[in-house]
Amino acid sequence: MTTAPPADPRAARTRAKLRRALLDECEQHPLAEVGVAALVRRAGVGRATFYLHYADLEALAVDACADVVREAVDALHAWRGTPDPAAPPPALADFFAGLAPHAGLYRALLSPGGGGPLGQVLHRDLRARSRSERILAGAPEPDLIASAVAATFAGVLADWLHGLVEGSPDLIAHQVWRLLVHLHRIPLS
Repeated sequence: MTTAPPADPRAARTRAKLRRALLDECEQHPLAEVGVAALVRRAGVGRATFYLHYADLEALAVDACADVVREAVDALHAWRGTPDPAAPPPALADFFAGLAPHAGLYRALLSPGGGGPLGQVLHRDLRARSRSERILAGAPEPDLIASAVAATFAGVLADWLHGLVEGSPDLIAHQVWRLLVHLHRIPLS
């Protein structure tokens, strides 16, 4: 059995600089207005270095937003025992409240309905986690319910970010939590 070689720390630092530079640029400009030249200047790396690590700005943006996907998946699974539909995990409300600083970037990558490059990553990761949790619990229809949970959450999140669903971060956390708990409890036979 072979193991993967350890990641090059220099490459990791360079990618971290590029991610930080993108987030900083997107605080001042929409993603569509960010150019590679300004980005590499802010990151202190060369243009060729950028393209060594990323195919384009969208690939960097999705990578820079990977933490939000992990936070979403973890927030939705931050409970043990029997979930109470009236009380979402505090991590879920914190997740929604923490989206504001980069909401414009998330909107650029997450289209209404939950599509877009970030929506695809969110759906894939959330579906996988939900599926494995259902299998671990011995719950029926892990594939179907995991797909429904991932689609529902990604869709509501995207629509909320785009202003198609109204509510404070706390309200939307409570509402989406109730939806997801009921999806898990729905009798399918």
